[in-house]
Amino acid sequence: MERRAMTVLAAWKARKDRKPLVLRGARQVGKTWLMREFGRRFYENVVYCNFDEATGLKSLFAQTKEPARILELLSLLYGEPIRAGRTLLLFDEVQECPDALNALKYFREQAPEQHIIAAGSLLGTYLAEPYSYPVGQVDLLSIYPLTFAEFLTAVDEKLACIYDALKPDNEIPEAFHERLMASYRQYLIISGMPECVAAWADERDPRRVRELQHAILALYEHDFTKHNRRVNAARILMVYRSIIPQLSRESEKFTYGIVKKGARAREFEEAVEWLVSAGILHRIYNVSKPGYPLKAYEMQSHFKLFFLDAGLLGTMGEVENEAILFDKEFPFKGAMIENFVLQQFLGRLPAQPHYYAPDAQHEIDFLLQLHGEIVPVEVKAGTMKQATSFKRFVEKYHPKMAVRYSARNYRVDGAFANLPLYLAGRMDFLQMACHGSGFSLK
Repeated sequence: MERRAMTVLAAWKARKDRKPLVLRGARQVGKTWLMREFGRRFYENVVYCNFDEATGLKSLFAQTKEPARILELLSLLYGEPIRAGRTLLLFDEVQECPDALNALKYFREQAPEQHIIAAGSLLGTYLAEPYSYPVGQVDLLSIYPLTFAEFLTAVDEKLACIYDALKPDNEIPEAFHERLMASYRQYLIISGMPECVAAWADERDPRRVRELQHAILALYEHDFTKHNRRVNAARILMVYRSIIPQLSRESEKFTYGIVKKGARAREFEEAVEWLVSAGILHRIYNVSKPGYPLKAYEMQSHFKLFFLDAGLLGTMGEVENEAILFDKEFPFKGAMIENFVLQQFLGRLPAQPHYYAPDAQHEIDFLLQLHGEIVPVEVKAGTMKQATSFKRFVEKYHPKMAVRYSARNYRVDGAFANLPLYLAGRMDFLQMACHGSGFSLK
């Protein structure tokens, strides 16, 4: 399995101003595998410390804050030499040992030559509290489920090669388009969670994939009680279980009254923040005006919440595979496709996506801020082109470029581009669609 983040880790290793690195992301997105595989590929040896399994480690970090002494004790404990630049030191489930998390500050100050990566389940909920980790003393890297491109590499190498070879200045042959659309629908079912992708690649058993998805969802619910700390676990669970009803409404705007009749923001806003910090939900804000920069017009009380993975969302909503394969309608189908597109965007754009809903009748699915321009993005599950809100927006604001992701083939027509849904993660196509303006996309 190949992850794009491996390239980011290699660049981190080569940096002269490298700091201890903290991986954040929801449970089961592959943080542990990624850092251990990175160590295997790029270092002579790896010292792996798991603070959930080896509980005695906590006392070691309670004894001293001096990096030299910590390294000496860890070397004795694991029987491995720890050499700067040649050994990768890994702290897993580091949230179980606040002293180890805090020790990253001292490694940065006193032993910057030592290569250290830390990760942990729901670590984002701890990092959201500034006093709980060394501010400014660590690098942060968000890890997400596999993108569509990574999924293809894992399950169909030949098609992945075809996908990688697509060029934004060339048409996509219809035969390739149909094959890629079929794989896109497969991705919606299987999800980008590494364990699910690996199971599909090895067994091709949809029942096994669904079992794993249910297990992941159950694990998240268990975590709410295990790691909720000062946030009420019952309220976290209520917000979490409201996601399907929220996304099934005509307006996908998050409404506290759907969580609990008569509920107010003050009752559940901490639960929302916890789920977003944990990486389980992604939040995008509405803007009062589609102006530059979008952040200046952000409406903090108007937002949508999407799930970390479209496949898990489908399993949570009990959508049967045939509904996706045969393009059947269901209440949150449009939101599920938006969820997929957002997944491909995350970590790839220079600014966070927003949306624009000036009233109850009109909505632009996403607004992207690219090199000083605001680009409206519409997402369609099928091939139909009707979009009153999109047309109205273009006529009123005259954007330099407008983009639609749909099941139709690739086409650029003046100031409008239709990109197939499977290209949502291909930033080179988005760049070409936006007239090759020269802005930099990851």
